[in-house]
Amino acid sequence: MADNKNVFLNRDLSWLSFNQRVLMEAADKSVPLYSRISFLSIFSSNLDEFFRVRMPSIFALTSIQAKKTSIRDEYPKNLVQLVQTEVQKHLTEFGGILKNHILPELKFNNICLYYNEPIRPEHMESSREYFLSKVLSFLQPVILKKENQTNIFLENNALYFIIDLESPEEPGKHLYGLLNIPSSNLPRFSEQAMVGDNHYILFLDDVIRENLQEVFPVFTIHGAWSIKLTRDAEMNIEDEFIGDISDKIEKQLLKREAGNATRLLYDEIMPAEAKDFIQNYFGLRNEEMLAGGRYHNLKDLGSLPNPLKGKLSNPSWPSVAHPGFDNQHSIFHSISESEKLLHLPYHSYNYILRFFNEAAIDPAVKEIYITLYRVAADSHIVNALISAAKNGKKVTVFVELKARFDEANNIKWSKRMKAAGIKIINSIPSLKVHAKVALIKRVEGKDWKNYSFMATGNFNEATGRFYTDHVLFTNHKEIGLELQWVFDYLQSRKQPADYMKIPFRHLLVSQFNMIKRFEKLIDREIKNAKKGKPSGIIIKLNNLQERPMIEKLYEASRAGVKVQLIVRSICSLAAGVEGQSENITVTRIVDRYLEHARVFVFHNNGDPKYYMGSADWMNRNLHSRVEVIFPVYDKAMGEELNTILQLQLNDNRKAVYVTPALDNQRIRNDHSSLAAQQAVYEFVKGR
Repeated sequence: MADNKNVFLNRDLSWLSFNQRVLMEAADKSVPLYSRISFLSIFSSNLDEFFRVRMPSIFALTSIQAKKTSIRDEYPKNLVQLVQTEVQKHLTEFGGILKNHILPELKFNNICLYYNEPIRPEHMESSREYFLSKVLSFLQPVILKKENQTNIFLENNALYFIIDLESPEEPGKHLYGLLNIPSSNLPRFSEQAMVGDNHYILFLDDVIRENLQEVFPVFTIHGAWSIKLTRDAEMNIEDEFIGDISDKIEKQLLKREAGNATRLLYDEIMPAEAKDFIQNYFGLRNEEMLAGGRYHNLKDLGSLPNPLKGKLSNPSWPSVAHPGFDNQHSIFHSISESEKLLHLPYHSYNYILRFFNEAAIDPAVKEIYITLYRVAADSHIVNALISAAKNGKKVTVFVELKARFDEANNIKWSKRMKAAGIKIINSIPSLKVHAKVALIKRVEGKDWKNYSFMATGNFNEATGRFYTDHVLFTNHKEIGLELQWVFDYLQSRKQPADYMKIPFRHLLVSQFNMIKRFEKLIDREIKNAKKGKPSGIIIKLNNLQERPMIEKLYEASRAGVKVQLIVRSICSLAAGVEGQSENITVTRIVDRYLEHARVFVFHNNGDPKYYMGSADWMNRNLHSRVEVIFPVYDKAMGEELNTILQLQLNDNRKAVYVTPALDNQRIRNDHSSLAAQQAVYEFVKGR
């Protein structure tokens, strides 16, 4: 794990450490019960994505003789075992939280979730009626035989029963049946009639399990165990300068669900004979077999009915009105008076919708440019862009068709926008465009004015309700010009090396000047520290993995620069290591909202420089994507950001320190208690 005598943490084990932090919230009794259940759902969903996205790389890169030391360090031969050991530990912890805490607390609140227990007589008839009238039509039973082996396909992350059967025609001989659990067609949970004061909820799995004899009427049933197969989610798309990439992606989307197996999750009480049969029948390796509980896909716990409605959940925090906007003036009038900074989801997302809605009908608006990476399934923003095009405005939209798991949604919107007359720019060969920017060009008198929108998060009103992000509206003339250069470059669909040398002075744009500018900003802090001047760096990211940038932070630490990092998920930097990173701390915050903002602050000898944007410090962000980081010049806004960052750095309820052992170490303070998200909400509300 060492490289140039520096210690780096494994990115995959670091990510699993983040998911364990999610479990800590599920175990925290100070968190409302249904919010804790949501964290169990998030943990399960995260783990599914890990096995779809990361395990294929781990399997591949640990199975080859890597010649490069850096690859051997990052993918050691025993990484598969380390990952599976960690996952198994987390699954055990998950099961303990659910069985020993969540289920008893539900029962204490008169909510009884059937969990590995017989159905009460009061519910037998209604559950059977539900099975016969609603469930049976979706069931597809199959006897697993050698002659149909090549025709049986387990869908990605779908639920099935493996059933041990005995035929009356061949007594003593065991057969195995496969039966789907149609949770994609039907609700995973059904509410049953109350018994006394108690509400009852039944898994779809148990409705089927109780009626298996109806599905296999002539067989003796000796046992039934649930399984789930997870498949590789990567798509092999060959970028070319010609051809319609959307057609290629649509074809690859069909193949994705047929990707190679990365994990078969099975009921841990499944007999060895049945387990061996399944492994051999579906051609799975030992490392792809993972024991689990009676129920899989517990991400569905996020839809667990709450008969008590709003009770047992976090109280809502109504979004706050921004004092710089009002409904009496156009949003462009407000921005022309002064730049505006939003803190989502504390501020209302409606200002973003207004920005595009007003642009669509404003006669003075002539041109609209925007990048789209992930948009809502029913996007108000895209509908506003379509309206703008129909109103005769020039609308240019860059749609990143390679946004993982959003490809189909982006293709759908791309086609609708193109049909409305919008100029669509699709993916750049070998690059993803991850920037969150928009530019509106407006005629005011005899002049053209640029109104720039730059953000740390996507144009997605759905995620905008629970992702923390920052948005800057500005009519700064030079920033608007540089943003136009970004869109000119995107429309060229050329590689950066083939495009003109754009002289960005304000924006930091990956592929052009971002890495050099960050290095220069860090070098200035190092220089100041060596001269005995005040210095310091605060960086907030989702992920930190790029080794050269980490080495630069190690260099700053050795020079005496205090480096404070807030990293939500992957962090390959080892903080607090003697001779390397004594002056660095890494904080991780998990609370009701997903921390999503990227913010960079450099002390600059008392004249701090503030930057925000879309880029994490990952290899992919800095080298394989187009990202935009933008400055915050307004001093009052800088102080706002600093206040929020200080609240986050002083959080001792929802924040933890990430240790070099990848432990989530609680921050203890016997004199005060601070939860940053609540404090930020109160701060924003009070302005």
